Amino acid sequence: MDVMDVMDVMDVMDVVDVMDVMVIRVIKPVDFFNQINMLYGTITEFCTPQDCPVMSAGPKYEYHWKDDSHKKPARVSAPVYVDHLMSWVQSQLDNEAIFPSKIGVDFPSDFKTVIVDIFRRLFRVYAHIYTTHFPVIVSLGEEAHLNTSFKHFILFVKEFNLIEQKELAPLSDLIDSLLAQPKN
Repeated sequence: MDVMDVMDVMDVMDVVDVMDVMVIRVIKPVDFFNQINMLYGTITEFCTPQDCPVMSAGPKYEYHWKDDSHKKPARVSAPVYVDHLMSWVQSQLDNEAIFPSKIGVDFPSDFKTVIVDIFRRLFRVYAHIYTTHFPVIVSLGEEAHLNTSFKHFILFVKEFNLIEQKELAPLSDLIDSLLAQPKN
């Protein structure tokens, strides 16, 4: 499997012993949000309401959108779901009550719940890209970028227990393959 030759992410995450875990949990959501936004942005012309009428990760996994303005989970197209998701994540990241930018301001008591929800939903975009648009990713020459980003994402969520195993099921074979690769 094609993965970019980069420093092993676990070596980078050893810094956690020195740095505040909460700071790491603030920086990484922004990093992964930006990476997924960029990767998805390259395939938007192929992910249309006509081509992807429902947000899914293959035939077994369908994702419905729910947030403060959509109390009941709604079946929406993949591009609508991703648009709602990116707007929602950005609003979470910009919310000073959730992600305080001032030193000494405490994180809210439900911070972990918010982070778990962000990562669980971001995973769904990876799952949709892999299960629906991977041939396009390959034709665009982005396979190594996607695989590297996803491998870092998975290592991070596993290190901090941010996504339940059952949520990872749509890409379990890929995850096993990526994690079985020797260090670069």
